[in-house]
Amino acid sequence: MQATAFPTRTLGLCILATCVAAMAGCGGGGSIGVTVGGGGSGPPPPPPPPPILDPIYLASAASPFTTNCDGVAANGDVLYVNAEVEPYVVVDPQDSQRLVGVWQEDRWRGGGARGVISALSQDGGRTWSRQPMAFSRCGGGSTVNGGDYPRTSNPWVTVGPVGVFYESAISYSGGLLAQGSASAVLASRSIDSGQTWQNPATLIRDVNGFFNDRDAITADANDASFVYAVWDRIAASGGGPTMLARSTDGGSHWQTARAIYDPGPLNQTISNEVVTLPNGDVLDLFVEIDTIGSGTSAAIGVLRSTDHGATWSAPIKVADLLSVGTVDPDTGARVRDASIIPQMAVAPDGKLYVVFQDARFSNGNHDAIALVTSIDGGTSWSAPVRVNSTPSVAAFDPSIHVRANGTIGVTYYDFRNNTSDTSTLPTIVWLARSDDAATWRENAIAGPFDLDNAPDSTVSGSPGLFLGDNQGLTSTGNVFAPLFTQTNNGNTSNRTDIFSAPAVSLTTDFNLMARARITTVQPTRRFLWTQEFAQKVSGNLGDAMELRLPGWHAMVSRWQQRAKSSTP
Repeated sequence: MQATAFPTRTLGLCILATCVAAMAGCGGGGSIGVTVGGGGSGPPPPPPPPPILDPIYLASAASPFTTNCDGVAANGDVLYVNAEVEPYVVVDPQDSQRLVGVWQEDRWRGGGARGVISALSQDGGRTWSRQPMAFSRCGGGSTVNGGDYPRTSNPWVTVGPVGVFYESAISYSGGLLAQGSASAVLASRSIDSGQTWQNPATLIRDVNGFFNDRDAITADANDASFVYAVWDRIAASGGGPTMLARSTDGGSHWQTARAIYDPGPLNQTISNEVVTLPNGDVLDLFVEIDTIGSGTSAAIGVLRSTDHGATWSAPIKVADLLSVGTVDPDTGARVRDASIIPQMAVAPDGKLYVVFQDARFSNGNHDAIALVTSIDGGTSWSAPVRVNSTPSVAAFDPSIHVRANGTIGVTYYDFRNNTSDTSTLPTIVWLARSDDAATWRENAIAGPFDLDNAPDSTVSGSPGLFLGDNQGLTSTGNVFAPLFTQTNNGNTSNRTDIFSAPAVSLTTDFNLMARARITTVQPTRRFLWTQEFAQKVSGNLGDAMELRLPGWHAMVSRWQQRAKSSTP
């Protein structure tokens, strides 16, 4: 594997002509033109019979929020009361039966939710107690405790080596990037194993012209003193650097937020996530979106710190991000998926794994679940391999976790059980497991359920069926414990709930294909990078950002025009 650093101030994607002329010569471990796992497009086979499932357990409950608790008018937006989305989960290192999860409660069509729910399980994910977080007014936020915001989103949770939990979220008011708007990243701490939470600390608060987005919080696994929160800070005037706030005293206090990587005024980062390695190094995973020229491109990268986040390396390229996004195969309606949101996990021996959506395995026809590996602490990365076992249908929203014994787990959704009925979209949640990142055993977690019943995330008339930008995956002992969103078929008053499934990795009957599929990474082959493929990737990046930040296209156009007018 060859380490590749990004060019100065831009991560970059290989140019079309270069990649067609020299297929193996573009970029780092995940660059265009490398050999990749097999698979292909073509008409899907008849759907298989519904899978046999292990038990799943309801984690969410009816909304605890009262009418108009946010104190603002809807102004034509649509509120999905009782709709929970976007969960994340961690396990207490001191008690493998204690899990803490978070999710959005009461999703708005126009973005964000009325609140964030923190949930505690003390029996490995079978039963849950829930409480609102003071990240918003509906959750108990006020001017006194720092949570005086009508909307909140992107909840994240982490736990330190001595069992102290931390949660973070973005909270905001007003029109995004508009005059009179406010945008903040908040964090809270629990010192009693997730039973109660302290008032939120404000890691950053901006007014007028900035939007802080896609936060993640990570407690250092090696040193209980250090906690890291990262996010991107988009400016209406241009750019979106990676921001870091750090605590050196276990979350009692936070240092002033600062930029640790700035890709330039025409580019931005998103999907930052910190992990800590067994040797003490700290890595930040991110996606860089470059808007130079007529198209938009993206790549995945990492930054490294060897001094607990005080200083950071130049970016190292992980892979080009070649997602084309997910759509309803019957109607073409968009699914708001994780196409710009990879996840990273660390094995006990220090190996690193990153999963992401990518269309290279079907030459740009649809997304699959890609995985890359680093055995040298993120300095170099393998070529992507395909994880999902059915290459003929779209797969999306991957999450990853590595158990203490080194077993890799990846959850995702796909449409392999879809039918010709255009009024429904049968969807299944899968867990794939591997000991070597090459051979995968796959079990259905839940479904089929009708994705068409999910909350809509419509922007400018373009729908986006929404289960969340991420799902959660951890383990309790030798058992993977997913925390995921599923729709309630036909129930428009309670469109989605959050479920846990802490038993699927106990399945041993791998000979029953209805219960488990076994897939080995296929012989590698090249993929064809065409102008059409490039346009689909560029279009998906723009659409994905427009769904997150209405007006993003127009804002980028202003960035580019300003850059042209200032060029000598």
